[in-house]
Amino acid sequence: MAKILDESDRNSGVQAHTLLPPESELGAKAIENLLVEKGLVDPVAIDAAVDAFANRFGPQNGAKVVARAWVDSTYRSWLLKDATAAIASLGFSGLEGENMVAIENTSEVHNMVVCTLCSCSPWPALGPPPIWYKSPEYRSRVIRDPRGVLAEFGVTLESHVEIRVWETNAAIRYLVIPMRPAGTDSLTEPELAALVSRESMMGTGLARGPGGR
Repeated sequence: MAKILDESDRNSGVQAHTLLPPESELGAKAIENLLVEKGLVDPVAIDAAVDAFANRFGPQNGAKVVARAWVDSTYRSWLLKDATAAIASLGFSGLEGENMVAIENTSEVHNMVVCTLCSCSPWPALGPPPIWYKSPEYRSRVIRDPRGVLAEFGVTLESHVEIRVWETNAAIRYLVIPMRPAGTDSLTEPELAALVSRESMMGTGLARGPGGR
């Protein structure tokens, strides 16, 4: 019986090409081959989808949007007025990225995003939604107790800060623009983007300060 590749094999130098992939991967590949043979799926479309999820979609895209808004006031104004077009101008658009709205955190207002019906989110800018975003507990509690939910994510806001929870759905998707951390005036745009997490763009986190604080 062929051995399944695991971490110990990688560390011991076992040649990966001599080992079978996990059963789940073999099963998925078998289904893919069957669909292709029956003409139900275009292999080019499959490759394009895999490339999109692996390389084109993800929070690194949204982070670039936020960093650009931090350094370019003209772009920031455009983003707040027409987020779909502003985000697309940086190359981040497509399925699940239509009808975007950018909402900006300030010293007086903190925004959070939820989809109470399922798990709608802007895939081109943030990638697939994380497990916690899809959980029934988050979807129900963030409406009732947003401060409590934030505290569980390690975020404590001053009492005067208003918390607004936005309902995203199939027709509209939100991107939170977190506040720019203090002490980042000398950082370049790529360095600023590195401070932006997916959580900060969904409202359950804050942008990291210099040194990861």
